[in-house]
Amino acid sequence: MRASSESSGNNLPGISDEEHSMTATIEAAGLRKRFGTTQALDGVDLYAEQGTVLGVLGPNGAGKTTAVRVLATLLQADSGTATIAGYDVAKQPQKVRETVGLTGQYASVDEDLTGTENLVMIGQLLNLSGAQARVRAKELLAWFDLTEAAGRPAKKYSGGMRRRLDLAASLVGRPSVIFLDEPTTGLDPAKREDMWDVVRNLVTEGSTVLLTTQYLEEADALADKITVIDHGRVIANDTADGLKRVIGGHRIKVRPTDPEQLGRVATLLTRIGTGEPEATGRNTLTVPVTDETVLPVVVGQLADAGIGVTELSLHLPTLDEVFLTLTGKATDDEEVAA
Repeated sequence: MRASSESSGNNLPGISDEEHSMTATIEAAGLRKRFGTTQALDGVDLYAEQGTVLGVLGPNGAGKTTAVRVLATLLQADSGTATIAGYDVAKQPQKVRETVGLTGQYASVDEDLTGTENLVMIGQLLNLSGAQARVRAKELLAWFDLTEAAGRPAKKYSGGMRRRLDLAASLVGRPSVIFLDEPTTGLDPAKREDMWDVVRNLVTEGSTVLLTTQYLEEADALADKITVIDHGRVIANDTADGLKRVIGGHRIKVRPTDPEQLGRVATLLTRIGTGEPEATGRNTLTVPVTDETVLPVVVGQLADAGIGVTELSLHLPTLDEVFLTLTGKATDDEEVAA
């Protein structure tokens, strides 16, 4: 994806030069929201500084989308406070709506309209003149590599193209704060990488992004801070590396060339690690360690024992391991949607 040469001086269609002077932050304290007997939000706190990505993780039904809807003024919280770029979401909803862009979990474009018509319609709803809306549409379609498809109905777009058009629609108003609610759901890995590049470009130019995602590698790649929500409550808030240290620091991973050597590898790792070795993959053992300089020791002991390996690494736990430890479930476990 590329920036249009017709964009503003900061070279990014998503934010104007004037908006660079704004302090665009997300701040929420004690948000609560109940739907019948379901407590969707139970005292949620969120904070993101200008020009950063806040990743919000949680299993289905944890309250992520409810939090986004409250912050975007689509829902009113039962209690708690929230401000977007200094505007109170409950008392100044119109100002908030002028400040934010929102891309939901599913593309919400009108499939009977062309790509250009979708963006022009959004522009006119945002009080742009017809000429301004057409210029803006052309700019965004170029930036999202949709120029060739601009005259085709959106129903003839691929899933990835519709997703990009949906994100383009959320940027028509040049928002300084952007909510991306699982924006890469259903995209193949290559298109997901394209969307990641979009997010990085937005942040580089000063936008603030709140990203909810089911893909832990996505949060790891993009988020400056990660907030984990479960059953409507924040259960962790830190950087990706900080969260990874929650479950015991670094780990040694070993895959012997000969699977028959797994028993000997387990014995060796038991002496070096701080716990019992675990099978984490096909013919692979992992053990937590407290000494980050232990890798050369492992290499030497494997060599002395005559054990060849096809994989040997020292690494922090993955976010998947962190998430499972914190919540006791995977991110895609089914729960009541919230």
